[in-house]
Amino acid sequence: MVIAARAGDRLAFAELYRRFSRAVHGVILARAPFRDAADLVQDVFALALARLPQLAQAEAFPGWLLAIARNRAIDHLRVKKLPIEDVDDVPSETSGVRASIEVQRVLTALRALPDAYRETLILRLVEGLTGPEIAAQTGLAPGSVRVNLHRGMKLLREKLGITDEEVSDERVG
Repeated sequence: MVIAARAGDRLAFAELYRRFSRAVHGVILARAPFRDAADLVQDVFALALARLPQLAQAEAFPGWLLAIARNRAIDHLRVKKLPIEDVDDVPSETSGVRASIEVQRVLTALRALPDAYRETLILRLVEGLTGPEIAAQTGLAPGSVRVNLHRGMKLLREKLGITDEEVSDERVG
């Protein structure tokens, strides 16, 4: 698919977009305001299309694309001079003010995690990717994804003040 897209096949590039847009969105959302994420995803794929001839190895595409996404999100914040922690950007379509406050609380806690855990958890919890999908799209080993999800969830629960007993109760109930 990457080789065909590099040769100018627009349908192949559209397929790459379909396959990787959720991962790009998750990587961007880990760093940038929600309200800007969709536009930044489009920017990332426009940059990737323009730079595709420079990609030496087709199998490096997932990591290369996500590196573009990370850099684009960082550049976006630099230009806006807005620290991610100060962004109140939960979409208003959520079901009520209480849900919006809770979503903002979780998103803030997620963004406070180390990069590896933050991205992996956002890809899992927000974008809905499975562990194997995260591994395939990020280039991480499946074992690394499992470790990042496990450790990241533990840190997230700590940041949110959720105890292990509450987690056990939810699983039983």
